[in-house]
Amino acid sequence: MESLLAELRAAVGAGAVLTDADVTAGYRRDMMPLAPHGQPLAVVLPSSTEQVRAVVRACAAAGTPIVPRGAGSGLSGAANAVEGCVVLVTTKMDAILEIDPDNRLAVVEPGVVNLDLRAAVEKHGLFYPPDPSSYDWCTIGGNLATNAGGLCCVKYGVTTDSVLGLEVVLADGELLRTGRRTVKGVAGYDLTKLFVGSEGTLGVITRATLALRPLPQAPSTLVATFDSTAAAGAAVSRVVAEGVVPSLMEIMDRTSIRAVEQHLRTDLNAGAALLLCQSDSGGEAARRELAAIEQACVGAGAELVYATDDLAEGRDLLTARRAVLTALEVYGAWLTDDVCVPRTRIADLITGCERIADEVGLRVAVVGHAGDGNMHPTIVYDPSSEDEFARAKRAFDEILGLGLALGGTVTGEHGVGKVKREWLAKEIGPVGLRVHRDVKRALDPENLFNPGSMFSP
Repeated sequence: MESLLAELRAAVGAGAVLTDADVTAGYRRDMMPLAPHGQPLAVVLPSSTEQVRAVVRACAAAGTPIVPRGAGSGLSGAANAVEGCVVLVTTKMDAILEIDPDNRLAVVEPGVVNLDLRAAVEKHGLFYPPDPSSYDWCTIGGNLATNAGGLCCVKYGVTTDSVLGLEVVLADGELLRTGRRTVKGVAGYDLTKLFVGSEGTLGVITRATLALRPLPQAPSTLVATFDSTAAAGAAVSRVVAEGVVPSLMEIMDRTSIRAVEQHLRTDLNAGAALLLCQSDSGGEAARRELAAIEQACVGAGAELVYATDDLAEGRDLLTARRAVLTALEVYGAWLTDDVCVPRTRIADLITGCERIADEVGLRVAVVGHAGDGNMHPTIVYDPSSEDEFARAKRAFDEILGLGLALGGTVTGEHGVGKVKREWLAKEIGPVGLRVHRDVKRALDPENLFNPGSMFSP
């Protein structure tokens, strides 16, 4: 391994190769406590595509696995180290290489922070839609690897919907360029979408060409409260049936509402469920959208409906939604799940999570993106208690099973990683799993990239 370490230092510089165990410990795992992780041989921080290629070639020659990593904000263990691997961190590759306002695109390196890109393109009257909750510190490379979502997916889609093309370092160190810079293009297989969401198992993304949109209007906000989750779920179904597409539609259950009220020292005046919606259409269009949503909520039995054009009020309401995970920390450590169900089954999922919480004897708070059915049941437990940790793991798995039983999927935006491998197999079946393995072998025959993530070889 000393020979490999020497090659890595020659490739990226001695200061960009970390081997001290106390230092590399910070790169062993992401934010998912359930996923296994090992001790890396080294952590390398390349600053260019050519350096990434050199690292990949050196590791391939030595038969050493590579785990690509961004900021570490993931929630599936997809960036977790395996024993003796090289963790390849792309955060130093943080240049916004181009913003083309006329063609509404940007070319960026993977280490660019999501919020920094948003701020940069906003100066040109443009908008980069994907907005994970960690958008103020997560990186574009990690968003691409996990096909991250966010609060605005109901209108703008997930990360892949904003990707035109990629530059990817393959397992032999060769550089693959996929996609295009044009609005349309159907030449060949859609390799861009293959790599987006592949969680670093097929290659290392070193550059991305991203589609931008015109900057939306300032959002108008509506909040509705309900005395039952069934009523809130019915309101969501009515909004969908009306064909209204808000820029944001979030739901909070009773447990998450109470936690946020205590954390922010405020009273949301909500009962069993709260629905938070925004429209960024502006002017009369926004008023029509919110009026239709209000009518749907009232028809479903809302206790209170309040709409505002005031930006400060809207920000305060959205702060309450974004504060849920922080608010739950007062009760213990949290373990957040990520299931997506048909929008007509959201109430069934929340009710099922209440049952699971009673069965395991732990607090489970449910928040999520009601507009697309992507829910985040969050289990709170005492990390010092082996018994509570085991019960949290049981609840996590039972929620995944519930999601599948309701006609959903085991992940809407966090990815499979190393924590949901068996659940991916259950969802896609043996033929789907075989095809996944065939693709992996074709592009990475030596199982160099992120071995054991998503599925076993």
